[in-house]
Amino acid sequence: MKFLTKACFGMLLAASAMSTPAFAQEEEDTAAIGPFTLSGGIAVTSDYRFRGVSLSNEKVAVQPTLTASHDSGFYVGVWGSSLPNSTAYGKFELDVYGGFNTEIASGTTVDLGVTYYTYPGSHDGGAPTDYFEGIGKLSHDIGPLSVTGQVAYAPKQSSLGDDDSIYLNLGAGFGVPNTPVTLSAAVGYTDGSLGLVAPDSNYIDWVIGASVPAGPFTFSVQYVDTDVKKTGVKAVDTLYDPTVVFTLGASF
Repeated sequence: MKFLTKACFGMLLAASAMSTPAFAQEEEDTAAIGPFTLSGGIAVTSDYRFRGVSLSNEKVAVQPTLTASHDSGFYVGVWGSSLPNSTAYGKFELDVYGGFNTEIASGTTVDLGVTYYTYPGSHDGGAPTDYFEGIGKLSHDIGPLSVTGQVAYAPKQSSLGDDDSIYLNLGAGFGVPNTPVTLSAAVGYTDGSLGLVAPDSNYIDWVIGASVPAGPFTFSVQYVDTDVKKTGVKAVDTLYDPTVVFTLGASF
């Protein structure tokens, strides 16, 4: 996801948890149709944080998702989020993704995919806003503990200032025995054009949280923070200040 609005980020480069898109994808219900499975859901989050930075200007965002997967491991899907209305990105982000997921050993899964980030309704005088990113994940489950490593790479594209970007993330989830609670934590590192330019384009983000399912609903709370240095501009600094994010998701 691109970072915020250009008006708010005159000193930042317009650019883009363990999952993609970040934080907002809750548990999804599924429906099998032959070898295909359809899953979907919708979430309401108090602040759309992507790799530590608020992309909703610290406002509530609504985020639907739909995925179709095949028994072979291939999948395609869409994910969206409401955005503060801006000339650069309009009112909505739409991510189209596809990839392949397979278990390579007992409890170990590899996921390789591509996500295309687009902004329907944006009207930035023809300036490019859309971009794509390749994402690879390696996950391993040990009892109630699940560990995931992620590498995301966006090659040089005009919408990214003709520069490339890499994002690394290591996260873990732990299902507390005899309870419905799942605890989670992750740390990520951004290097390149999808990062902040003030004072540089390299920074670390981290998140800790917990989630609880209740029927088709899942409630989660997360503490999100980064090591981005203050710029002295309040409208900018608040977008990567530490915060607590509440999310309620429903599967269908």
